[in-house]
Amino acid sequence: MAATSPPVPSSFQNRKILFNFNSFKPFSILLNDKKYSRFRCQIKSFENQPPNWSVDFLSGTEPFHLIQNSPSSMSMAVASASDSTVKTVKKVCLFYCAETKALAERIAAESDSIELRSIHWRTFEDGFPNLFIPNAHGIRGQNVAFLASFSSPSVIFEQLSVIYALPKLFISSFTLVLPFFPTGTSERMEDEGDVATAFTLARILSNIPTSRGGPTSLVTFDIHALQERFYFGDNILPCFESGIPLLKNRLQQLPDSDNISIAFPDDGAWKRFHKQLQHFPTIVCNKVRMGDKRIVRIKEGEAAGQHVVIVDDLVQSGGTLIECQRVLAANGAAKISAYVTHGIFPNRSWQRFQHDNGGHPENGLTYFWITDSCPQTVKEVKSKPPFEILSLAGSIAAALQI
Repeated sequence: MAATSPPVPSSFQNRKILFNFNSFKPFSILLNDKKYSRFRCQIKSFENQPPNWSVDFLSGTEPFHLIQNSPSSMSMAVASASDSTVKTVKKVCLFYCAETKALAERIAAESDSIELRSIHWRTFEDGFPNLFIPNAHGIRGQNVAFLASFSSPSVIFEQLSVIYALPKLFISSFTLVLPFFPTGTSERMEDEGDVATAFTLARILSNIPTSRGGPTSLVTFDIHALQERFYFGDNILPCFESGIPLLKNRLQQLPDSDNISIAFPDDGAWKRFHKQLQHFPTIVCNKVRMGDKRIVRIKEGEAAGQHVVIVDDLVQSGGTLIECQRVLAANGAAKISAYVTHGIFPNRSWQRFQHDNGGHPENGLTYFWITDSCPQTVKEVKSKPPFEILSLAGSIAAALQI
């Protein structure tokens, strides 16, 4: 090494040398019964010179040797360090059912790492499912996901059949995306004999076969009853996401974004969402019994002059939201809008909600935001004011990279 070391440049003579001893690595060797000590360190900088030199010293021989690092080796080191910080993108094969096709296409459009795969959904003459997964050998060793929609009991069985079959095809990992966990939204476990169907579905999903990579991951949004997250067993990994970030982004785009207050129709909605919306003024409503009726009142907060957005996890018939709207309007709200993650609207109950073009919040909503977690509802209300769809596609695409 001494024979190949270049002389110290004249410009470096009589200059201060700063050594970076962070990489100091001393060691000893024994040559011809003589012990030598050797160390090498990187020069942090020469005064007014680029830091591309290192020092090599071997005791018992010549003193220091300056070794100039080649630009190519330095570039390779920098490139190697850069590569180590780049996060690996996970390729995902995404299957879907007929109801979720449109949402699946939006998810795939969010990322080049997501590839759509179809399933043949057919039935036998007796009405039972006749299902086929094309090119099953082609997904071996792949990360696989299935986008489900349990919109009615009639479609749950056929989708469960596929969900149980996919992990057995020697795939690397399996993720079930169920944007809306449907059971338990109206259940009240008050009397002996009441059956908790939410617990039943959670047990069914908890027994999905494991793939080569381990237990199934479940991605769901704003599950209705918070205790339902504890219904799942140890053989499934639930990932509980929320649609609230989509609402917050949309509110920031409004021209009156600095005049918005958030209203919760009951204490349950406040407990669920208030931490995510804590930067907004808050109004909390509740129901009180008046004789045989339950009426909505404002428990705390001020609605006068505000654009009030009612926030809840889901809507069914919409009765509670409409009562809340009327109370807020009576207390001086300038505008009233609503957001729910899951717009269920059985029996086309969405038709109860009218559009307020301005100045009459007691008669209608300025906006009614819902996500596309319930595909059938999206088809019915799309392009019909006051409804506006906030897609979960980006959130699901991001969750599939976890």
